[in-house]
Amino acid sequence: MTYVIAEPCVDVKHKACVEECPVDCIYEGQRSLYIHPDERVDCGACEPVCPVEAISYEEDAPPEWQVYTRANAESFDILGSPGGVAKLWFIERDHPLVSALPPQLGKG
Repeated sequence: MTYVIAEPCVDVKHKACVEECPVDCIYEGQRSLYIHPDERVDCGACEPVCPVEAISYEEDAPPEWQVYTRANAESFDILGSPGGVAKLWFIERDHPLVSALPPQLGKG
């Protein structure tokens, strides 16, 4: 199990979680942030600092956001494991689930 970033982050990307992450496993896409499933340590430091409550433990995510567990993981299928945000901060694309969403501006 792992922590995931879900829909409330789309088009908001507050980044408090990035600052709090001790292992630099949160990457920025064009419209959302993503937690790398192989680099995280499940410390949970990111969850309480998210002002839009976009981060949750996989099992605790609302049913409509369960698909974001797969979306976070699949976002790194092509990239592999860059080894932390310091080596690759920005992901040039978003997961298709996120890309297909209408603009979410005004939610954060």
